[in-house]
Amino acid sequence: MRKYTKISQAARTVVTDLLQVGSKAQPFSQESREKTPRIRDAKVVHSVCPYCAVGCGLNVYVKDGRVIDIEGNPESPINHGTLCPKGSATFQYTVNPSRLQQVKYRAPYSDHWESKTLDWAMEQIAQRVKKTRDETFVERLADGREVNHTLGIASLGGATLDVEENYLMKKLLSGGLGIVSIENQARI
Repeated sequence: MRKYTKISQAARTVVTDLLQVGSKAQPFSQESREKTPRIRDAKVVHSVCPYCAVGCGLNVYVKDGRVIDIEGNPESPINHGTLCPKGSATFQYTVNPSRLQQVKYRAPYSDHWESKTLDWAMEQIAQRVKKTRDETFVERLADGREVNHTLGIASLGGATLDVEENYLMKKLLSGGLGIVSIENQARI
């Protein structure tokens, strides 16, 4: 019994010492206590994830005209604030220091690539689409049926296009340009 009492007394002393040390210790450093969340003074803009047709709600945090964070919207009846891996990476898709600001172009028969502006690339694409459409557009088949289409151009949409963007692309490509071969990358 005497041995038990000595061990018990020693244990009590150690525990008391630890509790006193613990009460003096601070769980956060001064630097940590002074930090504030980066979204503190940001404006919240509600949006929809661009990756699929589910339509998960997003909270986009904007400060000084720049997107500073994106997360799932907990008030969304669709996703209740959760996001899939692609949706969780929306911020990286939107704000990325590695995002290309120019295109690489290799002229026919050239052995090197040149950097060109995005405006130059868009103009080239527009000219080539118009030229191809003009050369391959069919108004009527041989039997006289009206078709107004071209088989010389195809479109493969991107997986990051949302439902509304896909709708507009379909209207432009089939109704406006007469393109028949239209596919979306979402299934690939």
